[in-house]
Amino acid sequence: MKYLIGLLFISHIAFSQQYKTRPVTGLLGAFGAEVALVKQSLKNPKTVLVDGVSFTTGRIGKQQVVVAETGIGKVNAAMTTTLMLNHFRPERVLFTGIAGGTNPDLQPGDIVIARQTAHHDYQSITMDRKPTRQTYSLSGKVNPAFFLADSVMLSRAQTTARSVAFEPIPLTTRPPTVITGIVVTGDQFISSAEKVTQLRQAFNADATEMEGAAVAQVCYQMQVPHLVIRSLSDRADDNARNDMLSFYQTAARNSAKLVLAIVEGL
Repeated sequence: MKYLIGLLFISHIAFSQQYKTRPVTGLLGAFGAEVALVKQSLKNPKTVLVDGVSFTTGRIGKQQVVVAETGIGKVNAAMTTTLMLNHFRPERVLFTGIAGGTNPDLQPGDIVIARQTAHHDYQSITMDRKPTRQTYSLSGKVNPAFFLADSVMLSRAQTTARSVAFEPIPLTTRPPTVITGIVVTGDQFISSAEKVTQLRQAFNADATEMEGAAVAQVCYQMQVPHLVIRSLSDRADDNARNDMLSFYQTAARNSAKLVLAIVEGL
């Protein structure tokens, strides 16, 4: 039995090391508007269907990219990310989109570059009966509770953001604030001041959304560098739905501007 377990462990290691990259950057967004803005900037775009999911290849600057819309929620995000990695083999993945702000200092239109992401709606019990927020890989290996962004991509995004001319917040003249922080993910649209307080206290979260940690977990398990960027469309409070409708377009454009500037600088 020990011999068999050893063979399975070695086999898993060999499988996990088979991911061979191509000189491609993967760009993912949850909503159509976010992805459409990036697609409009592609040179020589070409659409490819992979198991019914649409991917668009092309160039941004000197960089070959593949772009896809994940759809809403963690399962869709994980599935689309996996298909992208398996079919196109990108050497890095950049995920962008809108989010609800949980940092009281931030307003709709501001941008959070995630230095780490976490699932806020996941909790399990360890073998010694202790609660944990750590997820598990397919092999049963324990993942970190927070998935760290790739340090090189994080640094590049921070530097690039200083030179991007973002649109001002609607109804104001205030330019967007860009911070590096914590983004949390769950399969629910947060529109509760009470929940915002909870996420802030439990995770020190700056923003909440529905896909980022799922993308990060897939990339972590496949050992692919990743970065999540979110532009705030609302403050995740009781007025979140109305604010999202008012600020969504501005948030999406600012997020896309930053992503395009990052890729052009690669």
